[in-house]
Amino acid sequence: MKTNIILILLTFCSAFAQENFKKTGTSGFVFLEIPVTARTAALSETSISFDDLNSEAIFSNPAGLGFSDQDHSLSLSYSPWFADIKNYATSYSLNTSIGTLGFGAVMFDYGAMPKTSKVSGQRIYEISGDFSANALALSMGYSKMLTDHFSFGVALKYVSEKIDIYSASNVLFDGGILYNTGLSSLRIAAVIQNFGVDAKYRNDNFKMPAWLRLGAAAEIIGSQTSEYRLTTSLEVVHASDSDERLNIGTEAAWSNTFFLRGGYKFFYDEDSYSVGVGINPQLSVPVVLDFAFSDYGRLGNILRFTLQLGML
Repeated sequence: MKTNIILILLTFCSAFAQENFKKTGTSGFVFLEIPVTARTAALSETSISFDDLNSEAIFSNPAGLGFSDQDHSLSLSYSPWFADIKNYATSYSLNTSIGTLGFGAVMFDYGAMPKTSKVSGQRIYEISGDFSANALALSMGYSKMLTDHFSFGVALKYVSEKIDIYSASNVLFDGGILYNTGLSSLRIAAVIQNFGVDAKYRNDNFKMPAWLRLGAAAEIIGSQTSEYRLTTSLEVVHASDSDERLNIGTEAAWSNTFFLRGGYKFFYDEDSYSVGVGINPQLSVPVVLDFAFSDYGRLGNILRFTLQLGML
């Protein structure tokens, strides 16, 4: 009897553990889950409901491209990551009579590492040179406003990772909507990211880090055209390789010239708070410089820098 009870308890515990941990670490191309622009990072990734991201929207919600008021928009981002990893990103958007076209590129350079090989007949290894590793994502998107308050956007994304002579690649889909409800300043959005079939690395299949994000943003002080405003935003994230998550963010702006940002992430392993600043010197050619600081707990801190240029 005791044996049967123990077996039942062990079976229950095993099922419970599988239910809680079966999604963790089950996808590849996890670099796609990392925010690449300083503004999005400072807001704890609560930017899918923002309608003023211009070309940067290709990274969070392609529907945001349709709200851009710039004929041309270009952004350049850089972040020194952990372990001497370098993160680069750039985006560009073009407004046309049929909608807005967007292009984005993200690259992680993992640097060079020593390659070792076993010495014949001995239990030691010797350094036989270096090898490199990198990850790349290239996006092409389209967005169109169907009304003054609603837009949709789609994007195709080619992704690849390479370690020495081995590599894996795939083509993924992003799609989203962005709606200005007309209820005060409330905007709501939904986006699917990294949707695609499984990829293969050597002989092993792995799934994509697909995310469903639902978000909202609104001004609790002022409006988008006020001299002073305070915007709050939140997002609920359903990921294929983790439990549900909640992100909140806040952006304070003065004369659309100086910005203070902050946010917090809930139900993450190491991610927690983030802060940032932005400066728009109001030049004849739109120029915005953003900076973000993100805390990753025991892993350390990450800085991000983004320069955005535009042409009206």
